[in-house]
Amino acid sequence: MAYTSDSIEKLVEEFAQLPSIGRKTAQRLTMHVLKMPKEEVTDFAKALLDVKEKVKYCSVCFNFTDHDPCALCESQKRNKKIICVVEEPNDVIALEKTHEFKGLYHVLGGALSPLDGIGPEDLKVKELLARLQEDVDEIILALNPNVEGETTTVYLAKLLKPLNIKITRIARGLPIGSDLEFADEATLTRALEGRVAL
Repeated sequence: MAYTSDSIEKLVEEFAQLPSIGRKTAQRLTMHVLKMPKEEVTDFAKALLDVKEKVKYCSVCFNFTDHDPCALCESQKRNKKIICVVEEPNDVIALEKTHEFKGLYHVLGGALSPLDGIGPEDLKVKELLARLQEDVDEIILALNPNVEGETTTVYLAKLLKPLNIKITRIARGLPIGSDLEFADEATLTRALEGRVAL
């Protein structure tokens, strides 16, 4: 669809570059921006610039932060003897929403993927090992349940085993609200392997 305005077309193109945003959604977002008061658009633009200018990686856990080290690493309320290893900052957000985990995090920055040329040197593995020089009781591997996540979990478990630190992984299995008949074989297998006593 061609517009009489180059500015509208440019904004549609910019929105369409975002993940999960197709051209129709980009057009709707652009029309919404056109209807917004100028102050709100200015605040929106400032928030975008602030994210690029102020957000950095925490030098301890490699999560996103405005202040280094991040609030989680600096908190006196967190259990510093337990470190949960995740792939990306989004995973920290997901786990924090549960309000269950009270330890610290370590963000690898991805997962091992030999086909994509991503090896241990491309992740924050060295930095994780350096953190384990401190008094750590448990490492929780909370990586995604896909081929890359499984590969990374196995690699880290073998790497960390000689350190005599308790290594656990998050449970895997059926989500609440689902039916057995609709689960795939791999999910059912993991659910059976991860069964717990009642």
